[in-house]
Amino acid sequence: MTRTADIVIIGGGIIGVSIAYYLGKMGAKNVVVFEKDLIGMGSTGLCAGGIRRQWSTEVNMHFALNAFEVFQNFKEEFGASPEFHQIGYLFLARDEEELETFKKNIELQNRFGVPSKLLTREEVKEGWPFLNLEDVFGGAFCHTDGYAGPSEVTNAIAKGARGYGVKFLEKTEVISIEMTGNRIVSVTTKEGSVETRTVVNAAGPYAANVGKLAGVEIPVNPIRRQLFVTDPFDKIPPSVPLTIDHKQNFYFRREMECVLLSGPQDKEPSFNLTTDFNAMVETAEKAMYRVPVFEKANIARGWAGLYEISPDNHAILGKIPEVEGLILAVGFSGHGFQHGPAAGMAIAELIWNGKSETIDIAPLALTRFKEGKAIKESLTAFKD
Repeated sequence: MTRTADIVIIGGGIIGVSIAYYLGKMGAKNVVVFEKDLIGMGSTGLCAGGIRRQWSTEVNMHFALNAFEVFQNFKEEFGASPEFHQIGYLFLARDEEELETFKKNIELQNRFGVPSKLLTREEVKEGWPFLNLEDVFGGAFCHTDGYAGPSEVTNAIAKGARGYGVKFLEKTEVISIEMTGNRIVSVTTKEGSVETRTVVNAAGPYAANVGKLAGVEIPVNPIRRQLFVTDPFDKIPPSVPLTIDHKQNFYFRREMECVLLSGPQDKEPSFNLTTDFNAMVETAEKAMYRVPVFEKANIARGWAGLYEISPDNHAILGKIPEVEGLILAVGFSGHGFQHGPAAGMAIAELIWNGKSETIDIAPLALTRFKEGKAIKESLTAFKD
C-alpha cells in the first residue's frame, strides 16, 4: 500500500480509468485508483456497450462527439481494438409527439455535424420489414452509431494508464475519507491509509455511499436493469441496427450470432444483481411484439447491472465547494461507458489545469439541483 498519493480515484470502471489515463498523459506522477472489485468488472463490464451521437441536449452532444473521436481512433492511441461496430441506432416513435421530439433532436444533432435523419413509417418498414410497426409513426436513425466492447475498452485504457505510472489497487475498498476542517487529507482502506489532497469520486452506482464518507449528499441512485441473450438466431439480418422502442423501454441488437435483448429496470434503488424469471418473460413478450419472428428465438442466458441515476439523467461533474479536494464524476444514468473517455479527459483537465478545456462542465455541477438548473435528457437510457 502506497503511503501518499497526489490524486486518489475511487472507482475502476470506464470513468475512473479514463480520468487516470488522461492525468498520466498530462504528466501526473502519483495517481492511485482504488477499485473494490476488479477493474471494469462493475457496471461498466455489465453494460451493453452502446455508442451514439443522438442526444437532445448540447452538453451531451459535446460528450458524445469527443468520446466518438476517441473510439474511432482507439487502436492508434491504445494499441487495441475497441470492437466498435457501427451498425447504427434506430429510435422508434410511438406517437406524433415523440416524432416531433425526434425532429427537434435531429436538428440539434445535425448542427453538430451528426448525420442523423428522421424516417417516415414507410421508410422504417422498407429498411427493416421484420419489425411490427402497427403502432409506430416513424423513427430517428444514425448509421454511424453502434456499440463497442466494454471489457476491451476499459482494460486497454487501464493498460495505457499503467504505462504512465498510474497504480491500480483492486479488491481494495475505501472505507473512510479523513478531513481536517473542510479539506481532505487522506483516505483509508482495510489495508491502510493514504495521504492525499485530491479525491475523485468515480464510484458509479456507489457514488452516494462514497459521498457520505466525506459528509456530502450525492443524489445518485443504483437502479438494476437486466439484459438477456438468445441462442444463435438467423431470422433477422446481421446488419440490423440497435433498435429502440423508447416508450416501451426495450431495445435489441445483434450479439455476434445471437441477439441481445434489453430487460426491465427496477423502480426502486437497490444493489441487487440477480436476474429473475418474470423479467425474462416480460422481455420475451416485448421482443415478440416488436419483432414477431423472435417467437422462434430461445433466450439462453441473462445478467443484471446497475445504472447510476441522477435526478435529471445527466452526469454530476466537478468540484464541491463544501469539501476542498473532492471532485465528482458520477451520475451518468446509463451513458457512462460511451461518455467515459470524454468525461475522463474533462475531469483530468479540471484537476491538472484548473478547468475543463475540451468541454464546459459547469452546467453539470452538483449545485444545479438546488439552483433549479437541472437539464432533462429526453433520449436517456433510463426511463422514469
